[in-house]
Amino acid sequence: MKRIVLLRLGHRPERDKRITTHVGLTARMLGAEGMLLASDDPGIVQTLEDVVERWGGNFYIKNNVNFKQEIRGWKEEGGKVCHLSMYGVNLPDVTDELKKCDRLMIVVGAEKVPPEIYQLADWNVAVGSQPHSEVAAVAITMDRIAEKEPLEKEFSGAELKIIPAERGKHVIENIKE
Repeated sequence: MKRIVLLRLGHRPERDKRITTHVGLTARMLGAEGMLLASDDPGIVQTLEDVVERWGGNFYIKNNVNFKQEIRGWKEEGGKVCHLSMYGVNLPDVTDELKKCDRLMIVVGAEKVPPEIYQLADWNVAVGSQPHSEVAAVAITMDRIAEKEPLEKEFSGAELKIIPAERGKHVIENIKE
């Protein structure tokens, strides 16, 4: 089974709360096992833990990590690192290589990414060559490298579950499968 973890760099607590939360939610929904936050924001941790509690799954979040230590440790355990950016090789050109990784760390920044990230990464990947959201970059990348259809993923231990319907909201509560 493929292991994917997301490393979020440069989170600015007053400016990036919503985007960082959405990066984590997107990574969780599309199959990441956890998110490493290279900043100190307990509010983000609490928000994501609350989602996992209510909607299920085993997604974890580590707060205030040292990005260099996390990357080095991941690589020492045989993992590969993919830095998402506007600068690098085009995603379609490396998708097959990324799909072959059993352990993949996806790195996504907020503010200016430290230059050493470009050296530490196994791939610097351009998800388009225009300014865009890091949420979109994570979503597109994870969808392209998914082993199976990520939008059909079931989450165990959920309190809530949405039942697809053409109109209206259909939610089952207290299911804890």
